[in-house]
Amino acid sequence: MSSPVTAAMLYDLIACPHRVAMDLFGDPGKRDPADPFVELLWKRGVLYEHQIMEGLRIPFLDLSSYSGDEKERQTLEAMHRGEPLIYSGRIQADGLLGEPDLLRKEGDGYSAGDIKSGAGMEGSGDLSKPKKHYAVQLALYMDILERKGMSVRRTGFIWDINGQEVVYDLAELYGRRNPRTLWQDYQEYLAEAQAVVTRRSETRAAFSSVCKLCHWYTACLSQLTAADDLTLIPELGRARRDAMIGSVATVRDFAASDPAQFLAGSKTIFPGIGSPMLEKLHARARLIAIGKDARPYFREPVALPTANLELFFDIEVDPFRDVCYLHGFVERHGGSNETERFVFFFAEEPTAEAEREAFADAWRYIQNSQPCTIYYYSKYERTIYRKLREKYPDVCSVEELEAMFDPAHAVDLYFDVVLKATEWPTPDFSIKTLAGYLGFAWRDVHPSGAASIEWFHRWIETGDPAIRQRILDYNEDDCRATRVLRDALSGLPVMTGSGNSSV
Repeated sequence: MSSPVTAAMLYDLIACPHRVAMDLFGDPGKRDPADPFVELLWKRGVLYEHQIMEGLRIPFLDLSSYSGDEKERQTLEAMHRGEPLIYSGRIQADGLLGEPDLLRKEGDGYSAGDIKSGAGMEGSGDLSKPKKHYAVQLALYMDILERKGMSVRRTGFIWDINGQEVVYDLAELYGRRNPRTLWQDYQEYLAEAQAVVTRRSETRAAFSSVCKLCHWYTACLSQLTAADDLTLIPELGRARRDAMIGSVATVRDFAASDPAQFLAGSKTIFPGIGSPMLEKLHARARLIAIGKDARPYFREPVALPTANLELFFDIEVDPFRDVCYLHGFVERHGGSNETERFVFFFAEEPTAEAEREAFADAWRYIQNSQPCTIYYYSKYERTIYRKLREKYPDVCSVEELEAMFDPAHAVDLYFDVVLKATEWPTPDFSIKTLAGYLGFAWRDVHPSGAASIEWFHRWIETGDPAIRQRILDYNEDDCRATRVLRDALSGLPVMTGSGNSSV
């Protein structure tokens, strides 16, 4: 008998169908230890859920002390009695199993909801939209209620971290240009999950940015490396791999091929892959296939600004508390590494006052360092600084902030240089991967932004100075890694389309 499809399965399926299969059928002995950040996510979610229910000013039936079949029996009896609000229930029908946080009486039936320690929607303002991984969970609950004849309509709800109830109308169209509904999306994901559960379809591992926090990371990476899988090519993800797999199976096959054979007029034979992207992916395949003798290069010249003073900049943010807790800079004079020093501004408490003080001090430091060139990696720093300016408008004006990030003297090395104009013999272009390729080593054995958030959480709980120092060391290493990359870029050759070096 196959396992029932659960809300957690659908949540995971959106990110990686192979994880669902591995959780069901993989060798438990090959699982990696749980990542501390993932454990923190789970703990904070549970804590927030308990806080919400403890502070609720309306009566509810609490079934959290029950489990399994007994919880399901208690839930059904409560719904038949017409309990207004049921917490921590369990419902099941036709191979579907759900444990919604909330079941609320509405008219002659029930609506289901979840309590989330994140925002109920993604994006903001007019661009906000439902989160698909929340929607499929709600849809599964409503599907079960429908099958049991206990629903009122295809609508669920989220109680989110902002204290808001966000309604998910699963039958509403996305829009005139996209006449689909969340319910249709759910039906497709459900069919895919059922095929995985019953082993009617085989999933394949695929390398992506979400892999590094997964407990199957080591096992899957080993499989992908042994298979020379196409997803080891940067920007060639699962969908593109699956579109290409019938014509080219491995990185080395792709590298040895003539990309012209995949063209049909001005387009390629692969859905979703244009001719320029195919050419770029092919160049990356060739570079990776060379192996240890491969060297990175520029596809086109990029002039990096110069200044006597350079600032290599990185921030750390706790998304749970919505606090930017660290602004770090490695400053260098005259291009000499001997002059380097680490400067930081740390929010000692997760409060608005401490966040504002750290932001204001960092802003003064930047202004006092002018003229200088600022290097950072990805748009994140600029995005967070714009958000901080909105929260604390007395620190700086819009015009001053935009002037700070003027590309003439502030360079996003990821989007404006690495992604735009370079190629590397690596499976991704993260700062950890590129700096590691260049020989740089972080002092921490498990360096990551996610780890830093978990350390900050423990620092707030314990006040342990060793944890605080670990955060600072990690941030300093990120800043130095950015400097290592910037220096390496200065020495990269420029390769023309024909593969010849130019200047």
